[in-house]
Amino acid sequence: MRDVWGYSFPKVGLTVAEEDGFITGIFFDSDSRAAAPRTEETPLIKRAAEQLYEYFKGERRIFDLPVKPAGTEFQKKVWGAVSRIPYGETRTYKEIAIEAGNALASRAVGMANHHNHIVIVIPCHRVIGHNGALTGYGGGLDVKKYLLELEKAGGRME
Repeated sequence: MRDVWGYSFPKVGLTVAEEDGFITGIFFDSDSRAAAPRTEETPLIKRAAEQLYEYFKGERRIFDLPVKPAGTEFQKKVWGAVSRIPYGETRTYKEIAIEAGNALASRAVGMANHHNHIVIVIPCHRVIGHNGALTGYGGGLDVKKYLLELEKAGGRME
């Protein structure tokens, strides 16, 4: 059974989903998957929310949660590469494509990020265009910009 619970964070609302002891989703409230009925705030969902609050306060740079993203093998390679981008740093779609094993798959990296169901914890906001441009983001470019600025400032933002 899947449990979900919603929270408000600076600049964004997020819904956290758990299934079988794993975080299987962290969705922006604008995402239709976040519209699932709220069932129960489980201890794991609460722990995820606490870590997200710490992230937004600048107290957490690495998440310690059991996650289980659902996707293709290529998507999982992309999300693994994205998860290794250090806090406060960015990588281009091409750099992630190379790390995922296919230098020509920049667009596929973009699609994998589009299908990332565990936002912020799998930090697809850290992936940018080759010229440094901010490109698509499920939470909107304003949220992507905010998250990057938050990290660049070491979590110290008003």
